[in-house]
Amino acid sequence: MSLSSNDIARIAHLARLELQPAQAERLQAQLNAFFSVVEAMRAVDTAGVEPLSHPFATVQDVALRLREDVVSETDQREANQRSAPAVENGLFLVPRVIE
Repeated sequence: MSLSSNDIARIAHLARLELQPAQAERLQAQLNAFFSVVEAMRAVDTAGVEPLSHPFATVQDVALRLREDVVSETDQREANQRSAPAVENGLFLVPRVIE
């Protein structure tokens, strides 16, 4: 996939960017270089390759260092809701924004 100068102008318009011609040319070159890398990656045959949970796992065993799932704070709901303008049944009440 290669982007033309018209494609760059359309993208800039959609993003509400005002690009000078030199900027547009530089952006076109950068995006086309990116897409060429993506095309090269897509060309690699990955059939039969299992996904890895972590890329480093290919060279050594990876043990994830996870902390225990324990409660570290008490319930602070009432204290947090004291400053709210409207609360009902433990929930914040907000104005309706969708009719």
